[in-house]
Amino acid sequence: MTVTHPRPQGRAATTPAQALARARDHLLSLQHDQGWWQGELETNVTMDAEDLLLREFLGIRTREQTEAAARWIASKQREDGTWANFYGGPGDLSTTVEAYVALRLAGHQPAEPHMARAAQWIRAAGGVPATRVFTRLWLALFGEWSWDDLPVMPPELIYLPSWFPLNVYDWACWARQTIVPLTIVGSLRPVRPLPFGLGELTPDDPAGEGSGAGRATGSGWATVFGRLDQGLHGYERHAHRAAPVRAVRRAAMRRCAEWIIARQESDGCWGGIQPPWVYSLIALHLLGYGLDHPVMKRGLAGLERFTIIEDTPEGPVRRLEACQSPVWDTVLAVIALADAGLPPDHTALTAAAHWLLAEEITGPGDWQVRRPELAPSGWAFEFDNDIYPDIDDTAEVVLALRRARCTPGEDALASAIHRGVRWMVGMQSRDGGWGAFDADNTSTLPPRLPFCDFGAVVDPPSADVTAHVVEALAAEGLAGSRAARRGVVWLLRAQESDGSWFGRWGANYVYGTGAVVPALIAAGVQPGKPAIRRAVAWLMDHQNPDGGWGEDMRSYDDPGLAGRGESTASQTAWALLALLAAGEGGAGRAHGTPGPDKTSWPAAPDARPEDTAVERGVQWLIDHQLEDGTWDEPQYTGTGFPRDFYLNYHLYRLVFPVMALGRYVAGTS
Repeated sequence: MTVTHPRPQGRAATTPAQALARARDHLLSLQHDQGWWQGELETNVTMDAEDLLLREFLGIRTREQTEAAARWIASKQREDGTWANFYGGPGDLSTTVEAYVALRLAGHQPAEPHMARAAQWIRAAGGVPATRVFTRLWLALFGEWSWDDLPVMPPELIYLPSWFPLNVYDWACWARQTIVPLTIVGSLRPVRPLPFGLGELTPDDPAGEGSGAGRATGSGWATVFGRLDQGLHGYERHAHRAAPVRAVRRAAMRRCAEWIIARQESDGCWGGIQPPWVYSLIALHLLGYGLDHPVMKRGLAGLERFTIIEDTPEGPVRRLEACQSPVWDTVLAVIALADAGLPPDHTALTAAAHWLLAEEITGPGDWQVRRPELAPSGWAFEFDNDIYPDIDDTAEVVLALRRARCTPGEDALASAIHRGVRWMVGMQSRDGGWGAFDADNTSTLPPRLPFCDFGAVVDPPSADVTAHVVEALAAEGLAGSRAARRGVVWLLRAQESDGSWFGRWGANYVYGTGAVVPALIAAGVQPGKPAIRRAVAWLMDHQNPDGGWGEDMRSYDDPGLAGRGESTASQTAWALLALLAAGEGGAGRAHGTPGPDKTSWPAAPDARPEDTAVERGVQWLIDHQLEDGTWDEPQYTGTGFPRDFYLNYHLYRLVFPVMALGRYVAGTS
């Protein structure tokens, strides 16, 4: 839940250094006793709706859980009856249908005004037939959609070797962990009816609606994969008739179950994220794993750690985090505090360094399918996701550990950095860039399948991850290495024609540009080079009149909205980090004290426009800082799947402004 604090009125004028000190102290107060930081990872209500649906399917849903989750879901409904995928976003059909069904489970009746508005909107938008595959799959589990009208993914997929097209390792790690259990679910086709029907969601104009199985329409790849889906449906119809085929099917499902169980993490999760977690529980349950089986017990118990319960005047609310980000939050906090002037031996930094060293992953993982000779290392995003260390976190860990001391343990720290760098370099893709979890996860086939109408299902190199690795290599004195040079070339080629970079894991072009410019500068690209000047010009052109920067998630659907949106603290900080790295902010360096009115910093008579842009951005952060040192930021600025699933990292509003203010103050002192 995002709490909006009132802006302070009449607060005495604040200098950048004072704003930085307030934010730094607030960030320090959030550190856990064991050395880590963790902010909430806020998403849309599908997490909560699907949790209730999971519990209904397994027969473990309680009244208390249902009522608390329903309060949260209902609190997020928009005036038009819909639910959005991000703060301030438009209504989303699939999210609205899932939220509606969850509220029906909680006893909300179709005639109630808020339910009637939702149903009316759903009908007008095409009803259940127009929802994404995953929503219709959930409804098929309860008999509200036909399994025959869903695309087929057979469990025999598990037998495809890693060199064969569409094998499970052609999928991104989050997608393969979701697809494998769903092949079991889709093969067994269970139906456990709800205690009510959903006839009120029948579309107003049903003609032509739906995505019936395997329609071979269109041309090219659409025709190829439509016919493939038709063929798979034919196979499904006959798979249970011939004994040899039945034997192969049973063996494939056993292999899938073994694959799933081998990837359960120590805390009971799968991949540290909700989708593979819930589908793995359903798949294993359908194969006969009882709720008291250790694998199932760990899985269900682990969900509780991802559950947040809060008291409200209406009663307790219950919501789930789709994921947790302690490693990511911790390394960003360390970098921010170091930028704020904390010495490397400060107790907060040394405690974080010790905790991070213990989080290094030294065991095997799926990434070895593409890099079998590479020695293990790396860090994951979560507390427990040892099978899937990620390259982005590892890069930021390297940057963070170099800003801290670890006494005793300096040798251990240096060794961990060395192993992390070696692993990152080994995970470079053939084109010179880096993806998040795998090397060369660039197949163009999985996204073309009819099953894949939601979210990114492959993990190709991205500008933000590649930039973080290049910056980490430069910090280690490896800017001249072949890996770093290839990364720089990849980034230069990935620059958009307008001077920005696409942001895969943050919103969006502001995030990508804010990551790439500091990396290129750190790698030795001169600030006067055309790529940097074009990026600076793009940022200046997209500064809001109030001095901040913002970009909402609609830019993933409409590039014309790139860099446009309400100003936020995190995005303003990203832009400032890029401008400061490019050598801007000269006026601030020349005028490091307030003007006569003690409310602003005057630009020098010969100030460049980009210098003024920095001063205005810093002033925006000062003007919008709360009394406790942080910032309000209900907007979602993190990205799970572009165009489909977004995140509000509750620490972003603090760690990135601390970085930006810290670097600004250091440059003006």
